[in-house]
Amino acid sequence: MAFYQLTKTQKLPVSIHEIWDFISAPANLKEITPPHMGFIVTSNTGTEKMYPGMIITYKVSPLLGIKLNWMTEITHVKEGEYFVDEQRIGPYSLWHHQHKIEPIDGGVLMTDIVTYEPPMGPLGAIANSLLIKNQLKQIFDFRTVALEKKFGKFI
Repeated sequence: MAFYQLTKTQKLPVSIHEIWDFISAPANLKEITPPHMGFIVTSNTGTEKMYPGMIITYKVSPLLGIKLNWMTEITHVKEGEYFVDEQRIGPYSLWHHQHKIEPIDGGVLMTDIVTYEPPMGPLGAIANSLLIKNQLKQIFDFRTVALEKKFGKFI
């Protein structure tokens, strides 16, 4: 069993309130996900903010355009500070994603910590080395650019 972790930080010139309103609304996920992934929220979350126990379902095409169902549960929320989503159904054996925000001079520091385990044991470890870790990095690189376009670049 091989576990991996990706940590990504980003500074944005916004208030905690502004960024929290954006990242805690499931409907905004599509805006920060690369278009080639065909990401669609399929659960009826409306304009609700995330809360502990919230179930969010998606369709996503992470590889070769193959559509997969993905279900996450929001397991922890501390308003204006962090939330955690954990996969319940999806492509990983384990997916635990912490979204943290904290005030800094001139804006906020966002930190994403993703702990994951690919499926298929040793084959998953090989797939991680060849594909998965790079794909996750590309997704978060896309998010960095998308958030800078929306909120501006931190100077």
